[in-house]
Parts: sequence; structure tokens; C-alpha cells
Amino acid sequence: MSLRSESYQLLSKIATNDQHGENSPYFDGWTAYKKNPFHPTTNPQGVIQMGLAENQLCFDLFEEWMKNNPKASICTPEGVHKFRDIANFQDYHGLPEFTSAMANYMSKVRGGRVRFDPNRILMSGGATGANELIMFCLADPGDAFLVPTPYYPAFLRDLCWRTKAQLIPVHCDSSNNFKITREALEASYKKAQEDNINVKGLIITNPSNPLGTTIEKETLKSIVSFINEKTIHLVCDEIYAATVFSSPSYVSVSEVIQEMKCNLNLIHIIYSLSKDLGFPGFRVGIVYSYNDEVVSCGRKMSSFGLVSTQTQYMLASMLSDEKFVDKFLLESSRRLSKRHEKFIKGLEEVNISRFPSNAGLFCWMNLKSLLKEETFEGELKLWRLIINEVKLNVSPGSSFNCSEVGWFRVCFANIDDETVEIALKRIRDFIGKETKKKVEVKRWQPNLRLSFTSRRFDESVLSPHNHIIISPHSPLVRAT
Repeated sequence: MSLRSESYQLLSKIATNDQHGENSPYFDGWTAYKKNPFHPTTNPQGVIQMGLAENQLCFDLFEEWMKNNPKASICTPEGVHKFRDIANFQDYHGLPEFTSAMANYMSKVRGGRVRFDPNRILMSGGATGANELIMFCLADPGDAFLVPTPYYPAFLRDLCWRTKAQLIPVHCDSSNNFKITREALEASYKKAQEDNINVKGLIITNPSNPLGTTIEKETLKSIVSFINEKTIHLVCDEIYAATVFSSPSYVSVSEVIQEMKCNLNLIHIIYSLSKDLGFPGFRVGIVYSYNDEVVSCGRKMSSFGLVSTQTQYMLASMLSDEKFVDKFLLESSRRLSKRHEKFIKGLEEVNISRFPSNAGLFCWMNLKSLLKEETFEGELKLWRLIINEVKLNVSPGSSFNCSEVGWFRVCFANIDDETVEIALKRIRDFIGKETKKKVEVKRWQPNLRLSFTSRRFDESVLSPHNHIIISPHSPLVRAT
């Protein structure tokens, strides 16, 4: 027995299995970036990180606020008098001022059309912890959740790795703009039943990651009707709710359920401050459930991943400043719109099409025309070329479980304007080079056809290396 095998025998199944989901191009791209990160002066030829969905366009607003509000931190002379109280606080209900500020902020993000109860807010370590918390509350090992495609690659880790639940894709495609239809939901649900899989719920992401779109109200109503009829849970991942920068406006499931009759015990919302505010390091994840039992159980579970009281205290002060929050939401939307327009204009200049979007921190671009073969392997070959030669970390559609080849997610809000220009130049140079290759091949290929007296080779061509390639329509191939 090898030392590795012996070591594995001493560990748990969770420690030794490969279900974490890291063996994915999505995570491989991050590894490539970490090994060779771009820096404008010290490493200008490095990989530019465009696989990170974060809003880093408004840090100057937060820095200005913190300078003007030193009392919000217990680590300043102005706020140190609160140090002992905050450092000793350990109630896993959370600081009352934090849950209250969080509830008000969530309402403001949704246009003030809904109100949230602070007593229903559960804390966890980022959206990752919040996703796992809700799954522990709702699902037993082996239970399944439907999830429309394309979807966030790390859902497998967040929702399934330790809970032992499973995901069942609901395949959506570009023929109807990746709309979640009742027919697709019914088909996936029926297939699960035929396979004797217990479906406990449906997970949707609104706004969508990776599409960058908001779900229409009528579609949300259809989804709520579906889960209500099946008596299964609906988990709505709304972590990009404040990234909407153009019409149509954002509609939350919390707004929809005010207008229709449904079992509120089935409705749960995931939220965080990692994307909207760009605070992933603060690890602020929220579960908001309309189910009393989930709130009770989830609060006990949240003790395993609480947000630090120092973070709660500072954010409570910031999010309670309504004038600042209004300014941030307006300015963030404006800056995201400006960056989005700048980036898509750069793509259009080299004829790269993309899915129309009005939210999120990324574009869903279509590079199908660059594939040498329209297969998922062909997609990965192109992705490796972009990573290794163009030096851009973008994410292939297959890592999002997309059923169509050629789609790639590219993030535009986590880098500065200068780096965006460098990234767009690299894209232009790459597209120009690939286009030139295709033109040269088209000019060259007609001259390769040869005439033979034997029918064995009458439909053959020579490869660039002078190997004979038999046409798939050749009588010789048909004979075999």
C-alpha cells in the first residue's frame, strides 16, 4: 500500500472525494492567472483576470465614506470606545443594528417595493456559506434541486459537496434567449421522477450569472406557480440585484409573491455583499426565508459561519446612511453602464457577438465562429488558446453547463480602465490573427484538389503535411 493510499484511508469521504468541483476549466483559469498575474509595470505580459465577477468600480466612494466616518470602525481613536462591546458580542442572531440595516438596504435595492423583516435575516460566510446553509435546511443526501442552465460553476461545490444533495440541469438555449420555460421545468421534473430522484426544489439566479439578464415578472410568476403546484422549494439567488444598469428594471421574487397566491413556506432568497458592493473579503452572506422552521434551524446552523461583529458594526453604520446608499446605488449603476458600453463596443469592433444584457458584471460572448470544431472539446481548445496565448482568463460555457458550444463569460468590472484597454487590444490582435488564418486557408484550399483516374482518390484532398485525407463522402469510406 502506498503512503498516499494509507493517508487517504485515515481521512473522511468528504476529505478524499473529488466532488468539490475544482476540476473545472472555471477554476483552472484562476490557477493560470495566479501563476502569472498581469501587472501593468512588473508583469505586462501576464494573464489578465477576466474570470472574476466583482464590482470594483466604486471603491473610491467607500474609501471616502470611511474617512468621513471614523466612528464606524472600532480600530480608530474615534471608535475604539466600542471595541470591548463589539469584540465580546457573540449572539448568532447578529447585531440588531446590522440586521435592521441589512433589511432596509435589501428593500432599497429592490426599489422600495418590498419590505424585509430583520428577524428573518440569517448570516453566513458569503453566498457560498448561505447556499450550503439553505441546502442543509431543505435537502437530505440524495435529494435533488432543479437548476436552469447555464448556471454558476461553483454551485456544485456550494450546494452539493458536503450536503450530498444533487443538481438536475433544466436545459435552456439561445433559441428563445435562454428563457426558463414551464415546458423545460416539467421535462426535467418528470425525468427525475422516472429516475426515482426526490426533487426538493428549484434554484434560480436573478439577475443571471452568466447571462447578465433579469428575469421577467411573468416568467417569475410561472416559476412560482410551478413550485407551488409541485410543493417544492424555490431558492432565489439574488446576489447581483444591485448590478442592474439598464432596462428592464429588476423584479425580485419577493415582489412577485406579494401579487399572487402561493405557499410562502417554499420561498427563500440568497443574498450577499460580495458582488453588489464588491466586498467578498467581508464574507457577508444572507439567507432570507419566509419559512419559520427554516429561520429557526438556519439560525442555529449560522453559528458555524457568522459574519464577524467588527464587520457587522461597520456595515450597519454604512448601510444605515441612506444618503450614501442612494448615492452608491445610482453611481454604481452609472459606472457599470459606462464600463459595459465601453467593453461591448470593443467586442463589436471585431465582430464578436454577445448576449444582450442589462445587469451583472460580465458579458456572455459568442466565439462559435472561432471554433475549429463545433464540439465541447473544440470549445476547450479555444479556451486554452485564449488562456495561454492571449493571456486572458475567461470562462468557457461548458463550465456553466451550457448545452451549446462557443459561449464564454468575460468579466469587465473587476479591472481598471487601462487594463480594459489592454484586454481589448489583446482581443483585437487575436481576432485579427485568427481571421487572417481563415482567409489564407480559404485561398489555399481550392488549389489542393487533385484529379486521379482511380475512383479511390477522386474525392480526396491533401493535408498541409501531404497526408492523404479521404472525404467522408468517398465510395471507399462508404464501403467500410
